[in-house]
Amino acid sequence: MPSTLRLERTRSTTELERLEDRPAFGEVFTRRWVVDTLLDMVGYTADADLPALTIVDPSAGSGAFLTAAVQRLLLARRRTGTAFASLDGCLRAFDVQSEHVARCRHLVEQILLDDGCPVAEAAELSRIWVIRADYLLDEGVSRPADVIIGNPPYIRIEDLPTEINEAYRRRWSTMTGRADVYVGFIQRGLSTLKPGGRLGFICADRWMRNQYGAALRRFVTDGFSVDAVWTMHDVDAFESRVSAYPAITLLRRGEQGSAVVADTDASFGAASAAELVRWSQRSETNSFQGSGFAAHRLPHWFPGDEMWPAGSPARLAMIEHLKDNFSPLHDPDGGTRVGIGVATGADQVFVTTDGEAVEPDRLLPLSMVRDIATGAFAWSGRYLVNPWEADGSLVDLNAYPRLRAYLARHSTTLRGRFIAKQRPATWYRTIDKVNHELTARPKLLLQDMKTTIHPVLERGGSYPHHNLYFVVSDVWDMEVLGGLLLSGVAQAFIEAYCVRMRGGTLRFQAQYLKQIRVPQPGAIDTTVGERLRLAFRHRDRQAATRAAVAAYGLDTFDLD
Repeated sequence: MPSTLRLERTRSTTELERLEDRPAFGEVFTRRWVVDTLLDMVGYTADADLPALTIVDPSAGSGAFLTAAVQRLLLARRRTGTAFASLDGCLRAFDVQSEHVARCRHLVEQILLDDGCPVAEAAELSRIWVIRADYLLDEGVSRPADVIIGNPPYIRIEDLPTEINEAYRRRWSTMTGRADVYVGFIQRGLSTLKPGGRLGFICADRWMRNQYGAALRRFVTDGFSVDAVWTMHDVDAFESRVSAYPAITLLRRGEQGSAVVADTDASFGAASAAELVRWSQRSETNSFQGSGFAAHRLPHWFPGDEMWPAGSPARLAMIEHLKDNFSPLHDPDGGTRVGIGVATGADQVFVTTDGEAVEPDRLLPLSMVRDIATGAFAWSGRYLVNPWEADGSLVDLNAYPRLRAYLARHSTTLRGRFIAKQRPATWYRTIDKVNHELTARPKLLLQDMKTTIHPVLERGGSYPHHNLYFVVSDVWDMEVLGGLLLSGVAQAFIEAYCVRMRGGTLRFQAQYLKQIRVPQPGAIDTTVGERLRLAFRHRDRQAATRAAVAAYGLDTFDLD
């Protein structure tokens, strides 16, 4: 046997045992047809020159990906006449659990023996190929690879012991916030790919839209190509039932090309997957519908660290078209802005219905969620007790004795807030400052949590509460813009980017509203603009959608 046939070990047994003491490993084992699909997608097929490639499984687990890869490698070995001893660098599989490593080595050894490999070589190859190590920390796993494939662990980083948590965060820049461990697996895997190499994972897709995934999205789009994303939330892809929101994601080291997006349903299985792979690799058509799935080929992927949308392939194609050809709703340089209302930190003090509670000029009419419930703004009589001057400074309480007395009565509540403890001298401030210019401006108000988008025009005179988001503009007829925001096109953007809550509730937060694209006001035909205005006045969402389709120059099919 060549001298290169040796076991790679870079951590002490004590260190690995400490890793093995973790309370959970996020293990979710993958069905064989999903394994075969991913191997086909990355091009690791028996008719390829597999002995010339290096494939890595970063989290071997029960050996689903490992054993399938070994079987394909040995088929290619027979076809090419490659000696067993020459396969030592072809494969690496890692796991921190000793029982997984032992099981996987046994499985690999049996496959080798069944293929005619001598006993000693089979034992040695199994030890070389399957390594007990932490993929995110061990230096020995960084060998350049042609293919990275697998199902990385599903576990929140904050659920790990502090020592491991901190070590991961120091090592992997994309593991920010409440990131899942698989975020680090994706970064490390991509970092070890050779030019043209591919990474194929099945894992949760939340990083594509959550804040904690921003650094990883930027890392991916800065140096890699997103070749495919198959959403598989309802598919029976694992050996046990889990609520993991999985997707198959195929990434490549190289320039971004076209990207295949697919949406699947519960009937999607092995035959459907094979059909989708064939279309992805051999057809130049842009759309395809098969058993249990619909797919579309996008001309490119979405750039930077912005959230990656989800939805049907037709919907994603529409969103990509609109993002390429229209301006963001939030465009301060262009005169339109999206924002959120005032957070007080103590609504029980700062929000009142008593018009005599303090000096009249310290009471600011406050827009509340209940004020927009009917679709027409109707003020409910609530005020903000306003401690802010127009220049952004806090008022001098000595100049407002009634305000001073009112706040003093509630000083225990106000001084107990986190913000007051941070800034004791300004204990009577609200969390957010009041922008007095906003009060008089016409505003489109939107409630945060609803099943459908619900813009309501407040013509000026009140200030929005923090449960309301607002849109103000120097350039738009606010009723025409309201018609666009009432439409199914605007709804499609929110559905694509936000995480849907129970009961189908959507979050209409600023980060999602800012994803909406709109035409230039002057580019909308007068007749179309009037249709949008009337649809908004009558709260007719279908009419607004039809008018919006005309304003954007869309085909109505794109809204399906």
